Amino acid sequence: MAGTVNKVILIGHLGDEVKMHYFEGGNSIGRFPIATNETYTNKQTGEKVTTTEWHNIVVRNKLAEICEKYLSKGDKVYVEGRIKSRQWDGEDGVKRYSTEIHVVDMTFLTTKNDLNAPQQQEAAKIAPNKPEPINNASEDDDLPF
Repeated sequence: MAGTVNKVILIGHLGDEVKMHYFEGGNSIGRFPIATNETYTNKQTGEKVTTTEWHNIVVRNKLAEICEKYLSKGDKVYVEGRIKSRQWDGEDGVKRYSTEIHVVDMTFLTTKNDLNAPQQQEAAKIAPNKPEPINNASEDDDLPF
C-alpha cells in the first residue's frame, strides 16, 4: 500500500461547553473536549478500574455553529476526523504542544436539549396501535406469498 491513513473514530461525552471563535469572512471554529472511558478488572485486586482519556475536538464553520446550538456538557457524540498536532511558543517562552481531532463527520447520540424538550418527550411515548385498513385490491398480484 503506497498511501497512508489518518482517521479517528470516537464515541464520548462532552467535558465542557463548545467554545466558539469567529473570523472575518464568516468562518468560525468550535473547540470542546470529549472523554472516552476504558474499564478493566485489575487481576491482582479483582476491582474494576475505569480510566478516562480526554480528546480535544475541533469543528469548523456550519458544523461548529450547530454544535454550539445543540450540544452541552455531558452530551454523547460520535466523531470521525483526523489527528492534527500543533506546536507553538507560550507566553513564558516554553514550547507547547497540542494534539487535536479535526472533525470530518459527527453524529449527536444524546443531547440534554432533546431530553428536556416537551415535543421529544411526547414523541417518545408509545402511541396505541391503530388497526391498518384491509386492502383487497392487491389479491391479483403475481407474488408467490
